[in-house]
Amino acid sequence: MRKKLMKALTLGLSIVCCTFALNVQAVTPLTITDTKTGTFDGYDYELWKDSGTTSMTLNGGGKFSCQWSNINNALFRTGKKYDETKTHQQLGTITLDYAANYQPSGNSYLAVYGWTVDPLVEYYIIDSWGNWRPPGATSKGQITVDGATYDVYETTRVNQPSIKGNTTFQQYWSVRTSKRTSGTISVSEHFKAWEKMGMKMGKMYEISLVVEGYQSSGRADITAMSLNVGGGNQPVVKGDLNGDGSVNSLDFAALKSHLIGATKLSGAALSNADVNGDSQVDSLDLATMKKYLLGIITTF
Repeated sequence: MRKKLMKALTLGLSIVCCTFALNVQAVTPLTITDTKTGTFDGYDYELWKDSGTTSMTLNGGGKFSCQWSNINNALFRTGKKYDETKTHQQLGTITLDYAANYQPSGNSYLAVYGWTVDPLVEYYIIDSWGNWRPPGATSKGQITVDGATYDVYETTRVNQPSIKGNTTFQQYWSVRTSKRTSGTISVSEHFKAWEKMGMKMGKMYEISLVVEGYQSSGRADITAMSLNVGGGNQPVVKGDLNGDGSVNSLDFAALKSHLIGATKLSGAALSNADVNGDSQVDSLDLATMKKYLLGIITTF
């Protein structure tokens, strides 16, 4: 009788685990057509435009598709927004992996994008562009990152829109000398190189993957996107098993894989998996994480 009960319990837990995975991983896409910010499946997103027709569909895990026409300026992006209290050194090593089907018609950028404060800086690491290579200024020099050559630029925007309203601020640019639409961008290496060239970075407000259009039309499909932030003085995020600084369906999948024995968590990932704080990593943690992802609870 005891063996039968144990088999029934094991089967029940397996069914629950599978059900949880199906519920969480089946992300329903979200489509927006006007200026909006928010959080979706573990990533911050923003669509910003000043005019024209835009559409952005969030597909989960930082992936999105977008299209634009008759715009003056529009930006579509997913990534992480921060509270302006930490430098990039304090956040730790930053990399971004991506893949895109990028089809601009006219002036457009595919880039890592963001802002810092103190000083106020808008920055771009551009991997591909449309019919015009930005920013139309004189290069301050070249750097080599991820085996590729980038031209570095610094420009000034006077009384223009920013995260602090209309004001004057600096723009930093790394522009790849040859286009690509997939790969790894070692974001921290660009930041370090800029600072060696006298281009001071401030406290981080945003790190994102952006598709930007300017007086153009086009479309793009971001088929893969992973922002990885770690090391330094980055705080521990309970439930973050893949080290991207957030808790999302990827962490749920990693925990399920660990519990069924397909893979094994270790180190910080194993510690972070104990989301219910009972010093064990088991199906109770999986259930707790599911509640968090569905919004039933807001903290662990």
